[in-house]
Amino acid sequence: MLLRRVLGYGVLGAGLVSTGLSLHTNDYDPNSLGIVRLSRSAAAVVDVALTYKRELYYRDWDKETPEYKAEKSRVHKMAAEKLLKLICTNKGVYIKVGQHIGALEYLLPKEFVQTMKVLHSDAPQNPIEDLYKVIRQDLKCNPEDIFDDFEREPLGTASLAQVHKARLKTGEIVAVKVQHPYVKGNSRVDMKTMELAVSVLARIFPDFKIHWLVEESKKNLPVELDFINEGRNAEKVAKQFEKYSWLRVPKIYWQLSSSRVLVMEYLEGGHVTDLSYIKRNKIDAFAVANRIGQLYSEMIFSTGFVHSDPHPGNILVRRTPQHSVEIILLDHGLYANLTDKFRYDYSKLWLSILNVDRKAMRLHSEQLGIKGDLYGLFACMVTGRPWETVMQGITKIKYSKEEKNTLQSNTSLVLPHISDVLEQVDRQMLLILKTNDLIRGIESTLRTQNRMTAFWVMSKCCVQSSYAEQRTQPANTRSRVLWLRLRERWELLKLNCYYLYLGLINFGFLEALKQGQGPHLRLPLALHGTLQGDKV
Repeated sequence: MLLRRVLGYGVLGAGLVSTGLSLHTNDYDPNSLGIVRLSRSAAAVVDVALTYKRELYYRDWDKETPEYKAEKSRVHKMAAEKLLKLICTNKGVYIKVGQHIGALEYLLPKEFVQTMKVLHSDAPQNPIEDLYKVIRQDLKCNPEDIFDDFEREPLGTASLAQVHKARLKTGEIVAVKVQHPYVKGNSRVDMKTMELAVSVLARIFPDFKIHWLVEESKKNLPVELDFINEGRNAEKVAKQFEKYSWLRVPKIYWQLSSSRVLVMEYLEGGHVTDLSYIKRNKIDAFAVANRIGQLYSEMIFSTGFVHSDPHPGNILVRRTPQHSVEIILLDHGLYANLTDKFRYDYSKLWLSILNVDRKAMRLHSEQLGIKGDLYGLFACMVTGRPWETVMQGITKIKYSKEEKNTLQSNTSLVLPHISDVLEQVDRQMLLILKTNDLIRGIESTLRTQNRMTAFWVMSKCCVQSSYAEQRTQPANTRSRVLWLRLRERWELLKLNCYYLYLGLINFGFLEALKQGQGPHLRLPLALHGTLQGDKV
């Protein structure tokens, strides 16, 4: 009895001590306590469940009627707004997961997706005094000793940090990224809470198997919270693509950086989807789309080091004094490191889609983890096109509003199968699907999704990746390696001729030339480059 009492008081005392330490570490902010955040989350999830029960599931509906569909949409919107309120209150990891939800257009009701999209550009911000505390703790000096000026209004606020423009004592203009004060300390508790919330939501939406989302977030979060890693990623990608004078990656000021503070070169430009900025500065939207397409195709199929958060706030564009277009790539916290085998299988999958080869589509989908007849749905998710278009040839059919409506209307019918695909697929594919969706969104806003160079560049990168992997096989002889190189040249020559032909019949000669004026994509030079063995 005495032992039980001692143990009880010990547990209570330990709990009080740990609570006190947590409060002290987080400047006595009660919002930082796990029990507070957990209770708030539990209350919000219960509220969402009761909302559905009270507003929608209180009666049997004929689910084909317009009345039911309107009511379901209204309740989805109510539930999404309740979750958004929770996310904005708890901040940190919650915002990160909310941003992921805002990108799952093919998986969740549009009311949830549209509601969460605000988090990409309008995440809650912390007062500047909180950021100064982080700077003092990490850099062991006062901000006034480093900066002559530090703008109070942030350039941007994200889930894990916010960025401010500042001027160093040396006069250099920099961008200062400072992690939100309580994110790292709360991340473990928040991920456990998110697991619970997802489990409850899965009961409300049985077809939405999104536990993989929490698992991916748990894996990626520690990486994204380390700004030293982000700085290294920025330097690595800048080195990999230094051949492109039009790509700018901010320089890192290492002596002023830590795991929670990153001081970088300030580069000015407009968001890639800011059409008024693009028109005002006479920037060619096709040149922008071509360069982004070239960059991401090489990342995915050639280097395997892929910037995995290309939402519009992380890609800026600007016109140089020489009237060229520059792409500025920001936020290097999350990169996918693709294995050679994955790049080979994914390259072969894309080539099978472009060649409308169903047998090869099934084979290479299986190698990426997709079982049975789900390969067709997987091909649609990879391309963002309906199956009918995939079977006719995505290079031959222009993307249209009718096609978009077909995709949206059919999504609800295949939601359970989409969830199955996401559960089965190679984990490396999850970031690639997200990246594909964000890039397609940018192209849609720029109205460049029908440009022929998109598939042209990707096809060449796929061919190069496929043959590069074949040349590395241990059993290869010198003569086989030479034969593979010659065959690769021949395949690239055929591709260039084919896409030149497609451009001429689909767009006419002048329009084809205009769309081909991206980096290394001018049509006559493309053929010459392939014959010379250069990368085009």
